[in-house]
Amino acid sequence: MLSRIEALDRLRTQPRTRLANLPTPLVPLPRLGRALNASRLWAKMDAETGFALGGNKVRKLEYVLAPPMLDGITCLVTAGGPQSNHCRVTAAFAARHGLRCILVTNRGPEGDPTGNALLHRLFGAEIVLIEDRSERPSRMESVTQELLAAGETPLVLPIGASTPLGCLGYASAAIELCNQIDVLNDGCTETVVFSASSSGGTLAGLILGLALVQRTDIRLFGVSADEPADELDAVCRTLARDAAADLLGTTIDPEIVPFESIDDQVGDGYGIPTTASREATELFGRQAGIVLDPTYTSKAAAALIAHLRGDGIPDHQRCVFLHTGGAPGLLA
Repeated sequence: MLSRIEALDRLRTQPRTRLANLPTPLVPLPRLGRALNASRLWAKMDAETGFALGGNKVRKLEYVLAPPMLDGITCLVTAGGPQSNHCRVTAAFAARHGLRCILVTNRGPEGDPTGNALLHRLFGAEIVLIEDRSERPSRMESVTQELLAAGETPLVLPIGASTPLGCLGYASAAIELCNQIDVLNDGCTETVVFSASSSGGTLAGLILGLALVQRTDIRLFGVSADEPADELDAVCRTLARDAAADLLGTTIDPEIVPFESIDDQVGDGYGIPTTASREATELFGRQAGIVLDPTYTSKAAAALIAHLRGDGIPDHQRCVFLHTGGAPGLLA
């Protein structure tokens, strides 16, 4: 097994397709902080990764769609909801690189497509509609077999690009965030980070990156959009271990990174707003000029707000909201 230093070198030299505008900014939120009695509140703006309207999926796809992965590929196949950010960025990548793209999505509301559903079609993706999200794996498999039979060479991307390879995007992001907070000179010795999570790849990458640089002063909260907290917690830690072993040739102990999954903001289910998430959207808009989406970031922001109102921020701590993007979903 490689040492941590060797593994970090391997991470830095991992093949990738450069898509994102990096580093994304870490911006202070003084007005929102005053509204929440939290003077040391920041946002890490991964909504501004840039490509195809940005968001966290851009970092993941840089690795999942690196040049070696695309050798001979003629078609990208993936799946998601009708407002999937992952599908949006995948379709845009295919359009830029002259690849066919097939998206398996469950049906949305009747009428003309809006938000991400509109962008999927604008980017030229072929849409295969299913009735329920449980049908996605079997339909992706049948689509793949049909493509192979027709002489195509498809690349199948798991939902959310939440794979060990996709995790590398947020391992790098964790190191980027560490570099940014280390120059703040605000007297804080601990950072609390809130991020939305569903398929687990973003949080798994953060855990991996923080474990590699052995930063125990950064505490992560993964706010679930759908899955129970214990299941999400297990997925994130397993993905982090697998990425370290399979791709970086090292072992990590995810337990050294303070990490907790939260599922008390799910409400009535995936993509269904709650009273708290609506309030979060309004607060972030009016007090910070930040646009949240109804599925992920509004619920993560609601968890952040609940934390600040309940526990506050002690003098030695700053709080960072990792804004993973998704604004088109607000316009659906």
